[in-house]
Amino acid sequence: MTLTPQQFAALTLEEASAGLARGDFTPLDLVQAAQARMDRFEASINAVITRNDEDARQAAETKTERDPSQPLWGLPITVKDNIMTRHLLTTCGSRILDNFIPPYDATVMAKLLAAGAILNGKANMDEFAMGASGEKSAYGATCNPWDTSRVPGGSSSGSAAVVAYGGALAALGTDTGGSIRQPANFCGLIGIKPTYGRVSRYGVGALASSLDQVGALTRTVRDNALLLDIIAGHDHRDSTSAAQADSAPPCLPTVDDGVKGLRIGIDRSTLRYEGMSPVLAGAVKRAVDICRDNGAEIKEVTIPLIDYGVAAYYIINFCEASTNLARYDGVRYGKRRDAGGLRETYCETRGKGFGDEVKRRIMMGSYALSKGYYDAYYLKAARVRGLFAQEFRKLFADVDVILMPVSPQPPRKLSAPTTVLEDYLGDIFTLPANLTALPSLAFPVGVFEGLPAGAQAMAAPFREDLLYRVARVAEQNTRMPDAPWTKESPEDPK
Repeated sequence: MTLTPQQFAALTLEEASAGLARGDFTPLDLVQAAQARMDRFEASINAVITRNDEDARQAAETKTERDPSQPLWGLPITVKDNIMTRHLLTTCGSRILDNFIPPYDATVMAKLLAAGAILNGKANMDEFAMGASGEKSAYGATCNPWDTSRVPGGSSSGSAAVVAYGGALAALGTDTGGSIRQPANFCGLIGIKPTYGRVSRYGVGALASSLDQVGALTRTVRDNALLLDIIAGHDHRDSTSAAQADSAPPCLPTVDDGVKGLRIGIDRSTLRYEGMSPVLAGAVKRAVDICRDNGAEIKEVTIPLIDYGVAAYYIINFCEASTNLARYDGVRYGKRRDAGGLRETYCETRGKGFGDEVKRRIMMGSYALSKGYYDAYYLKAARVRGLFAQEFRKLFADVDVILMPVSPQPPRKLSAPTTVLEDYLGDIFTLPANLTALPSLAFPVGVFEGLPAGAQAMAAPFREDLLYRVARVAEQNTRMPDAPWTKESPEDPK
């Protein structure tokens, strides 16, 4: 059969793999269809910083005999541009790295390739993952395929958008305070932030090392579970990798087990939070009703200390960002801009290489870590973080999964006036999972007022399998249309 770009855009990972097994199409057909979608939509969406067209075609042409041991054999996948890719530009969305070509692959990239995947591009992102809108990339803002006048969410903006418009079958992103789950929510996808340490961070550009995790964005729950099972596992090259990552329950085998008998907690005060969109609160209520109707036990819980989370999270984020980004000085890393003496070159390189949000976080972090302020800011934030973790551990003694909103507001208009505080408060429901190292999954439950909306599920460490069961039941009871703007394909008549 002839695979059209429009048909490709409707495929899941599992469907594409089955089609390859039947001989319906070839890996080259998939790659060319993905590239045709990018040709059609990239000028308007701007989801990809670096396309890998020629290498992807060459890789597809070499895949002439299907390998059943490779679950991603011949499937084109995009990764966020802070994931190192051997011999392919990796910018972290920043001008300071606009000439950086890594000599090695990140562990997650190596695992994708070992599973037979084909890398078809590097996704746009907020600079160094600092942002929640997709507008803070040095390479231009990414638009939401559901409504190109709106943001797709960040910082994994391109990873979400390229999957939503059909330029890739799936994508990897990173999540420091909601950077996978919020874009997934805004673009109608499944997005996982795994347990801290379940997926290796080796070869991933760091924002805040104690908060960052790599995860997947996909169109279906089963695809997401498949990808997590592939990229997860202990890595001796990552000092934060958890030994338990190798013994944690796999996710795909139990996806369809349902929610009967699961204890699901809901803190209804989150649905009445100041500034909470009634539409998004309604989406969470629908997720609760779906779980109840399918046999889950719904229990009322109180999510602790949620009002303190934003302040604690951002102090830790600023401090770790300030430390991690000290290496980008034009001498060790980063594009050098000579300006006379060493100090002048250093200032010129960082001053012109970094965007405003990155500079803001570096300065705030340096301030909070400075003598006389460390105890007042960073140490207090670390103590609040510890309390968060203790309280959530108590919650999961009584429930298996907690349902809550992903974001208090739907995606706003691009370039809409907003304050820094308003942007930061948008993470209020996602950042607890990062502070506590817990797994969290965002999933859609419908389209409301023309935009997708969903819920977020959290579980105890290494119990991502429970999250996928909840999301799968929601998926089976929800009809999600394709993003309306992307229904045309190059061969369609005008």
